[in-house]
Amino acid sequence: MTVKLDEVDKAILRELLNDARLSFREIAKRIGVSTATVANKVRRLEEAGIIKGYTAVIDVEKLGYDVTAVIEVVVSKGKITEVEEEIAKNPNVQAVYDVTGQSDAIIIARFKSRADLSKFIKRMLSMDYVERTITHVVLNIRKEEVASPKLIE
Repeated sequence: MTVKLDEVDKAILRELLNDARLSFREIAKRIGVSTATVANKVRRLEEAGIIKGYTAVIDVEKLGYDVTAVIEVVVSKGKITEVEEEIAKNPNVQAVYDVTGQSDAIIIARFKSRADLSKFIKRMLSMDYVERTITHVVLNIRKEEVASPKLIE
């Protein structure tokens, strides 16, 4: 379900995407509305599920997670949901996408070493209903964002 946003909602979301630590007072000052307006609108955006939470953006490479993998998974016997839910439990997994095409799912995961990636792939291949995987190791990251302020128009 799409939620209709007015220009103030959009301005608030852009400010939060740029810096989620901003106070309601600072957001209000930047976009030219009252602090109460910002507080009410943020609460409404949270209740509508548009704002799912607040988090820090961490450079995981600086924590030693140098290997990023994009893994295609082919699942048999219509057990896609069960397989995806099990894979999603792994803390190395950043994203699980249910997709169309020759693969059933795309997994984005980070590892500290190729050996850790290898263990992960072998565990996946041993899961019931996982037919095969196709693993792509990311060489360079040109852009990586959860959401861009430019999406809010």
